[in-house]
Amino acid sequence: MSDSQNVTFRIWRGNANGGSFRDYTTQCSEGMVVLDAVHDIQHAQASDLACRWNCKAGKCGSCSAEINGMPKLMCMTRLSDLPTEKPVTIEPIKAFPVIKDLITDVSWNFQVKKRIKKFKPRPPDAPDGTWRMQQQDIDRVQEFRKCIECFLCQDVCHVLRDHHMHDRFIGPRFLIYAAALEMHPLDTEDRTTELREAHGIGYCNITKCCTKVCPENIEITDNGIIPLKERVVD
Repeated sequence: MSDSQNVTFRIWRGNANGGSFRDYTTQCSEGMVVLDAVHDIQHAQASDLACRWNCKAGKCGSCSAEINGMPKLMCMTRLSDLPTEKPVTIEPIKAFPVIKDLITDVSWNFQVKKRIKKFKPRPPDAPDGTWRMQQQDIDRVQEFRKCIECFLCQDVCHVLRDHHMHDRFIGPRFLIYAAALEMHPLDTEDRTTELREAHGIGYCNITKCCTKVCPENIEITDNGIIPLKERVVD
């Protein structure tokens, strides 16, 4: 991208009853991200354009969308990394119902989280009332705690996105949440039956598409889902 140029954005506008793409052209400069352009369009051309965002630093997970068909955070997608010779398409993530424009109803995710058995620590095993753990066991679960719940992995998962099996599969985000609990060195809860039956871990065919879109670079498949599958089978 040059220092300043006009870029056309093809943004999906509508609600649960339907909608269509509309084109907006705005001036973009070097260093801008997609969310900057959306804000400019809101300010000057479409004040009723609905867009969810918060931190603008890639840490809250609010501004998830599909940009040129790829699930991304708008605040972390630089225009210089996109082909701007043709319209840049922006549409809501597709695994969840649309509320308005770029905003989807992701409340299903929080209901799923409530169904997963909570952390259940073993009794302290040291004379001073504390626990003894191996550092490698502590390190193992730290990666999973980086999740910002942007739900991009949920969006790209074909079980939810294409087959709409929300009643039988909790998705990669919550398999990772379960993995963080199951692999915690202090946890004593047994979640294997739920993972196999109610949570549907068997539906995941480890395509690694969830790992590919994770903005926190969590190795969702290799470090979380595959070990969980092995635990369930064992």
